[in-house]
Order: sequence, then structure tokens, then C-alpha cells
Amino acid sequence: MHSSTSSSDYLRVIPDVPWRGLGLAVALITATAALGWEAYVRSTGYAPTLDDTADLWAEARASVRPDSVVLVGTSRMLFDMDLDQLEAGLGKRPVQLAIVGSSPYPILEDLARDENFRGTVFCDIVPAMFLAPPGSPPYQASEKALQRRRAWSVAQRWSHQLSLPLERHVAFLQQEDLTLGKLLERVPVPDRAGALVAPPLPPYFYTIERDRRARMVPESAIVGSPLNRSVTEKWLPLFSLPPPPSFIPPEQFQAMMGQAMEARFADTARAVNRIRERGGDVVFLRLPVTGPLAEREEQLAPRAHTWDRLVRESDVPAIHFAEHAALSTFDCPEWSHLSAEDSVEFTRRLVPHLQDALQVASARRATTVATTSPTKPVH
Repeated sequence: MHSSTSSSDYLRVIPDVPWRGLGLAVALITATAALGWEAYVRSTGYAPTLDDTADLWAEARASVRPDSVVLVGTSRMLFDMDLDQLEAGLGKRPVQLAIVGSSPYPILEDLARDENFRGTVFCDIVPAMFLAPPGSPPYQASEKALQRRRAWSVAQRWSHQLSLPLERHVAFLQQEDLTLGKLLERVPVPDRAGALVAPPLPPYFYTIERDRRARMVPESAIVGSPLNRSVTEKWLPLFSLPPPPSFIPPEQFQAMMGQAMEARFADTARAVNRIRERGGDVVFLRLPVTGPLAEREEQLAPRAHTWDRLVRESDVPAIHFAEHAALSTFDCPEWSHLSAEDSVEFTRRLVPHLQDALQVASARRATTVATTSPTKPVH
């Protein structure tokens, strides 16, 4: 008796079908579907661009050298800084490490912990985002990038390299909006009663290059255009405090948030000091914000209690756009970012202020070293 698992009980029969023709048909159907989807997404305004992925960020972080000029911050640092103008004015090309929708603090802390780093950090401060506590979406955005850098496998590096040529030529590879998960998020589903659902993020409205220089797409810079309205209407809900969790008493929740904010002020000062002690410099920037969003940000994080305090307690040179006539005349078409053209002119005007700030930072660092150095005994 044969065993039930004996190979003699099975006979694999290969169907006698025209495999070559079937393969060709599948290839044609796949190619037709891909070309049709590409044509459709381009007709809706999408264009080929690199994806601002954690891999692209990890590649930029790996390029930081001990004396690099590094940009950290939110999407405003990505959109508003022209790397060519900064390179011409500062003598070296900055490394762009800003992340959309992020708190820059984890990146600043990462640079402070890097004992090899003794360069210059320009840090874009959007107070409500910079002070976001651990576990919040802005904080997690930076942590995700840092985690990819720490655990960047060989396979992930090669996948990143292979994807770049395709991303430069194929629009539907855009991961911000066009993955299956992102498309499913667009399906209108009524919220359950009492559900805490985060407001939707703005749609794709920028391109990004290999060095992570981002530019607003032209349509978004046209005030009143469909894309411009779609972006603008998302900002006020996003810059609103979510309701406190129902399982924590309001008084306890407020106390927890206050403790987290106090810790952030102290931790920021320590991170700045660590960079300064190694010979580096840190400069805080407040980049343009206009319209109702400027009012909402002030309500959410009043300047006197956030920006002013961060600057004072961290003892850093700081540039606030509203304090300089040459920087305060720019209008953000969707309230939060400069257009591609304005970003070049804004950066050109900003460079002299950055140069002055670095001179102040150098003088402060020298004073700190002089006052903390031990006095030599007199023989």
C-alpha cells in the first residue's frame, strides 16, 4: 500500500496552452493599464518627482560631515530655503534635513549626540510643532526618519538607488498621494460618533530633488486655484488642539502637557550647548507665515511663551521674519510656504542676516569658552 504522502499519488499535468501568447497578452494588458494610469494621474496635475521618503532623508543624513551646515525644521525650511543661494552666501552647500509635518527637536538632539558633528545648524522653529510631545504625529515624523537612518539595511539602500530613475520619469509612483493606502483614505466614510479622527493632510503640492530642495508646484502658488484652495483649507484644522483623551482627567492632562513642554525647553538648551561645546553653532529661524494661519499659530503657541522663551533659554542668535523689513514683505500663497520664485529671493535677502547671526554665535561661543576655562595657576 502506498503512503498517502507518496509522490506516486500525484501527477502534475501542464496544460497544453499557448504560453507565449498568454505571456504576451498579460504583458500588453499590464503595459496598457500602467500607461493609462500614468496618463490619468498626469491629467489631474501630478508630475514625476522624487518621493520625500525616509530613505532620501537617511541618504542626506549620511552626507553630514563634521563641519557641515545643516538645515533642520518643518516643511517651511524645505520650501523656503534655496540651497544655491545659501551655498553662494555661506561658502558651502547645506545639508537639508527638514521634514514635512515634523518636530525638528529629535533631529537637533540627534546632531547634538553626534560627537563628530561640530558644524552649523539653522533650525526652523514653528513653536507648536517644535514643542510637540513624544508620541505626537510631528514627533513621530522625525523619529521615523531617524529610525531608518539607524537601521538602514543594504537591501533598503539598493532599493532606494534603483527607485530613483523610475521616480524621475513616472508620475504614478508618487507615494504622498497615489499608493493604495492613500487612495483608500479618500473614500468618504462618515465618522463614528465621538471618534477622534485626525484632520486630512494637504494633497501633493511640491517637487523635491536629490539634495532635498523642495519647490511648490506652480498651481498651488496661484491664489484661488483648485489646488491652492485644497491646500489652504487644511491648515486651520491641522493647527487646532485635539480634544483631550476621555480617559485622563482634564487637570491631569494639562499638567502632563505642561511638564512635557518644560522638559522640551530644558532639553533644547542642553542640545544647543552640546553642539556649541564642540565648536558648532546653532541659529533659530522663524520663517514666513501669513493670513489666518499666522493668527491661529499665535493663538495656539503665543510668541512670548514659546519662541521668545526658546531663544532666551537656549541663548542662541535668532532671526524672526517679522522683525526685518526685507523679510516680512513676502506673502505665502497658501499661508504657510513661499512659492518657488519667492523662495529664491527670500533666501538671497536672508543670507546677510545669517552671516550676522553666525558672527554673534561665534562671539558667544568664545565668551562661553573663556568664562568656563579653568584659570591657570601662577608660578
